[in-house]
Amino acid sequence: MSVSVEHGSNKVPPLESGDRLTRYEFERRYHAMPHVQKAELIEGVVYVPSPLRFRSHGQPHGNLIIWLGTYKVSTPGVELGDNATVRLDLDNEPQPDVVLLIDEKLGGQAHISDDDYIEGAPELVAEVAASSAAIDLHDKKRAYRRNGVQEYIVWQILENKLDWFSLQNGEYVLLEADADGTIKSWVFPGLWLAMPALLAGEMTKVLAVLQQGLKSQEHSEFVQHLSGQSQY
Repeated sequence: MSVSVEHGSNKVPPLESGDRLTRYEFERRYHAMPHVQKAELIEGVVYVPSPLRFRSHGQPHGNLIIWLGTYKVSTPGVELGDNATVRLDLDNEPQPDVVLLIDEKLGGQAHISDDDYIEGAPELVAEVAASSAAIDLHDKKRAYRRNGVQEYIVWQILENKLDWFSLQNGEYVLLEADADGTIKSWVFPGLWLAMPALLAGEMTKVLAVLQQGLKSQEHSEFVQHLSGQSQY
């Protein structure tokens, strides 16, 4: 049974999955429930996830962090976030598994608010989903597309499948792997993913292919652009 939370002189109703709230009311209730580790507002509907399992979420999430974190370390001006709340629009406040964004001072499309939240669309969002039936490939995907998230990665664990979408002409288009099974980002030059290796948990190979991308000419030019040394 859910119990209202005392907040100042008023009782604040708890967040419950399925609630339909404004973003303001969602944040009010979320802040009043510090024990809730994760809650999202997607198309005006509240989602409070169940506890997360290791092999079906925690481990693949960690591998995404290793891959994207290695890119971030080698690319000054790019920032990485793990489960950071994103104020996407008035009906959507997701908490993506991973975000990769360009510093707003260097041309990034999102910014960090005075109260330390991401506002606007990060350049890249990655989510770990149980299956293709998950919200990540439906309502959340539509919200990300509409708000201009440039690239969206969804790793479907049960199907052992990863989709990498690129926003082109207002629609998400799947990025295709090359003959070696490598997918290359359009937004972050040098961000290369050995998809079969990632799905197999072969992180040594994932990082080896990423290093090839980090040594590429396009990554060097991107870093120079972010540092203001080229027009890119």
